Amino acid sequence: MGNRHRSAAPPLAHLLLAALLALALVAAFAVPASAHRDSTQRQGKPLTVMTRNLYLGADLTRAFAALQAPPDRQLEVLIAQTTTIRAIVDQTNFPLRAQRLAAEIADHRPDLIGLQEVALWRHGPLGQEATAVDYDFLQLLLDALDARGAHYVVAQAQQESDVTLPGFLGGTLQNLRLTMRDVVLKRANEGVKVLDASGANYVTRIPITLVGQTVAFIRGYNVVDIRAGSERVRFLNTHLESESSDVAFAQAAELLAGPASPSNGLPTILACDCNTDPLNASVKPGQTRAHRDPYLLLTGPGGFTDEWLLFAPAAAGFTSGLSELVNDTAEEAAARFNHRIDFIFGRRADGSPMPVKRAAVTGKDPADRTAPTPIGRLWPSDHAGVVVELRP
Repeated sequence: MGNRHRSAAPPLAHLLLAALLALALVAAFAVPASAHRDSTQRQGKPLTVMTRNLYLGADLTRAFAALQAPPDRQLEVLIAQTTTIRAIVDQTNFPLRAQRLAAEIADHRPDLIGLQEVALWRHGPLGQEATAVDYDFLQLLLDALDARGAHYVVAQAQQESDVTLPGFLGGTLQNLRLTMRDVVLKRANEGVKVLDASGANYVTRIPITLVGQTVAFIRGYNVVDIRAGSERVRFLNTHLESESSDVAFAQAAELLAGPASPSNGLPTILACDCNTDPLNASVKPGQTRAHRDPYLLLTGPGGFTDEWLLFAPAAAGFTSGLSELVNDTAEEAAARFNHRIDFIFGRRADGSPMPVKRAAVTGKDPADRTAPTPIGRLWPSDHAGVVVELRP
């Protein structure tokens, strides 16, 4: 009797023993919820970013014609060229183009947008400061976005060139003023929080003297530190010099010595119209740097990865560039979008690339154009945009 009792436990005891063993196994192998959250946070919050050149509305190099004129005719030529530039700005119709740009943004819903050529056109009487606003590209775009229910706020705006020259407007000789800005927009009411924002101008710039007045073509950058999930991420936006690869290279070097330094210890994203083509090794007359050299500096010593190339080949990401009037036909545009100068660069804190979930080029489809205008249907900009979803 005694031996039979020790070898055969009651059924209830079996069940209790099995339950205890099962709980022990669960306790030993289950992952706590907090650990799962920590793992998800370590992967990082996906971040969708965009670079978009708005196109200021005309080709400013027209004013350089005054440099070729005899000294006694320089003012006359300058006034004629400034008048033409201002008339073309009317023709390229940013209020209408802003509607198409807003449609791109609303479709792709980027968390952060780096905008270049955010022009502010003003006028005023000769001898007085030009303060009457003709076109505020920033406000026009924000209004167009709000109208679509795509609400964005300005995270940082950096003023750059601010130039006033004489020209005719409405048949009257006036001061015509252009103020250039680079701007970072953040999608409102989202999980991305701005921790710090600043901006600066590059020391390296091109000064040009027109009719005794020195005009400096000033470029700069935005720095916006955000929190995405549990991670602090630095978002940079810049527009490097277009007229000189030497100057663009020096500006890129300034950026890398400052907020884009590989030693900053932060995951860093750089959105830009960098005016450098990685496939173009040509050197302009009088220059020492090739057109591709600023790109090679950023992706070489700078440690940045060209994020588009993790998603698609270079030829699928061509972004530039259309004609001054941005009224190119579909066939003309297909031929003129033939190189890449607009980029999203990424670099994790350890120097590795940021994984890409998706990427797209915007503003290249003929359907993206405006309704007909007196000069034809207008493209949103003379550049295409680039949108990339990253995991910083």
